[in-house]
Amino acid sequence: MTDTQGAAAGRRRHRVREDALADAMRIARRLLIEEGPAAVTVRAVAREMGLTAPGLYRYYAGHRELVQALVSHLYDELAAALTAARDLRPVGEPGQRLREVCRELRRWALAHPQEFALLFAKPVADADTTPGAAAHESSWRFGGVVLELMVELWRRGAVRAPTDLDQAWAAQLEEVREHLAGEPVPLEVIYVFVACWARLYGAVAVEVFGHLDFALTDPGPLFEHTVAEVLTLLGGPAA
Repeated sequence: MTDTQGAAAGRRRHRVREDALADAMRIARRLLIEEGPAAVTVRAVAREMGLTAPGLYRYYAGHRELVQALVSHLYDELAAALTAARDLRPVGEPGQRLREVCRELRRWALAHPQEFALLFAKPVADADTTPGAAAHESSWRFGGVVLELMVELWRRGAVRAPTDLDQAWAAQLEEVREHLAGEPVPLEVIYVFVACWARLYGAVAVEVFGHLDFALTDPGPLFEHTVAEVLTLLGGPAA
């Protein structure tokens, strides 16, 4: 075999592998949506691909790796959606950009409740994003869309940070600071970032999981109020 033939064969193998991985993700996601997270197994995905379970092990070492790949895929999709929403507003308006990102998070979650649950409710233990897991970096790519806008608002000097933060928080917040590419953000400000994210996530989650049905037929105004409160804490435009 010539070098040219060898290179062509390598490209074909790469295409076959990429097509198989894409097919596996498509099937895994459909199983998640139609039957729930417990249905996303190596055996079920392999069967629909026309493979035996050992055949799928060429691509995924086991159930954990398959679920992590699906989680990573979904985080990347969500990050792309948030980035597109962010870019609807000018670069010089971080508060308005963050508002659009928050709204897109809610829209995506309501349109994809099963996917949202896999990412954020973690009904499958293998879907965690601990350091070293396949989905860890993709989760931070998603988080970075929100975090970078918060940092930009902090640079403008309007974040309402506490002055008496309990030092017991320090070690927990250091990991967030490690993802800020050298930005000297005080831990007190990072605490505000985390608190703001908790509010946003909570507002989305209670709606997606139906926990506001007892009181509200349209939780949209409540969500907008939450976003306004978050922007006030970050020094952005609340109105």
